[in-house]
Amino acid sequence: MEPDPKAFYVLSNLAEVVERVLAFLPTKALLRAACVCRLWRECSRRLLRTRQNFAWVSAVEGGTSNHALVQELEEELEKVQVLPQTVFYIADTETFSGQEEHRQKKARRRNSKETALALERLLPKRCQVLGLVTPGVVVNPTGSRSGRPLEIEDGEAGFALLFPKIDGVKIQTFHFFKDAKSKVIDENQFAEAGLKNNPDLRVVLLFGYNTWKSGATRFLHQIVNRLNEKSIVLAGGHVDSFTSLTSESNSQAADSCGVVGLAFSGPQIQSAAILLDQDVVDERTAEAAMQRLKAASIPEHNTVGFMFACVGRGYQHYKTKQNLEADAFRKFFPRIPLFGFFGHGEIGCDRIVTGSFILRECNNVKDDLLHGYTTVMTLIHLG
Repeated sequence: MEPDPKAFYVLSNLAEVVERVLAFLPTKALLRAACVCRLWRECSRRLLRTRQNFAWVSAVEGGTSNHALVQELEEELEKVQVLPQTVFYIADTETFSGQEEHRQKKARRRNSKETALALERLLPKRCQVLGLVTPGVVVNPTGSRSGRPLEIEDGEAGFALLFPKIDGVKIQTFHFFKDAKSKVIDENQFAEAGLKNNPDLRVVLLFGYNTWKSGATRFLHQIVNRLNEKSIVLAGGHVDSFTSLTSESNSQAADSCGVVGLAFSGPQIQSAAILLDQDVVDERTAEAAMQRLKAASIPEHNTVGFMFACVGRGYQHYKTKQNLEADAFRKFFPRIPLFGFFGHGEIGCDRIVTGSFILRECNNVKDDLLHGYTTVMTLIHLG
């Protein structure tokens, strides 16, 4: 059958029509279409610039030699509508590292480095990646903002947050570790990470690893105390280890104690965090805490929620009632996806930063940011 010359003319000359057709394509297909001709390349670039909402891929249970997150990411990256510039992923410690007993004795034990490399190979080469492994994971169903977030305290689970390039927003990964030669952190490292002399810094997600080692608490205090400002929302916790960090291959760092994280800068970013302490023991008190977060009036569009909880909370803390905190969050935030983990300590406090409004007047009293047996809930609106 001969090709229709009119259709050929339209698809090779009319940018508005080409752009409307290409808009239906997921990002990977769009990048392939960009190779057809100059017009398609220009239309593809314009479309990619408009795709500024974050996306995510989550996985629960697998059953094959690969971690469920690797399988799910490989499939879903063919469908996503964003070009990731920054990826933040978390997976469970036991199955990610192959520490649990497999049902099939012949199944090869997983290696966390191999699994991390398998994940990174699926992502764009210029993408900055931060990957963590934790005792438990909080995941939101893939593609469903209103789906029920799940607290997976045992079993295979993970998620990957995909952040595209967003106008007016800068996301940077950073890493500091305890060096035996130097007891003081280099100020230049803080500046390079966007954590110093940065008036647009709004949110810092901070994760300590190997925090059981000698000197780890003092080292963590050095970092946290410098970031304990009323104009910054600081949240996170203690994880088992980090498995991925862009351009990071320092074996000394992995053997030491340290912190990794993400810094979010941009005048349009709005954020809020609340601390659920040991007095939050049932559905009523958990929902009262969520009302405090709701009162911050953070916009729901292009907003991500984080839950950083102690391994001592969850199912056991609420007297065998599962998923209580994640369900309480969903009740008050029906359209915001929630992600996070169960770890060995929490970082954060009640704090709201929306433009010029700050939760409390600045004073000389620093907030207590390091906790145990608590949960930190955080919202980050990317504009």
